[in-house]
Amino acid sequence: MQVAPAELEAHLLTHPAVVDCAVIGAPDEAAGEVPKAFVVKSPSAGSDDAAIIQSIQKHVQDHKARHKWLKGGVEFIDAIPKSPSGKILRRKLRDMERERRRKARAKL
Repeated sequence: MQVAPAELEAHLLTHPAVVDCAVIGAPDEAAGEVPKAFVVKSPSAGSDDAAIIQSIQKHVQDHKARHKWLKGGVEFIDAIPKSPSGKILRRKLRDMERERRRKARAKL
């Protein structure tokens, strides 16, 4: 099933711990791709990353269909890469994810 990243991003921005976000499709063996969120967290969010991630995932699970849940995970980053016009550069996020997975596979 297809998931529009903009729909999930708009919903994630309603969470109090999220300042900015971007959603990409992360590779998955069973489903092909699953949504993964890159989040810039609010300074007032606190330092317990695990609790914030759980809260963000529950926020999506409570309001969206199962196939839109963030099964690819939530990752905190300092800034969402954007073009000069303000468009999210998802290509850079996909490249970061691909490189991270390649390095993880190389360590095995």
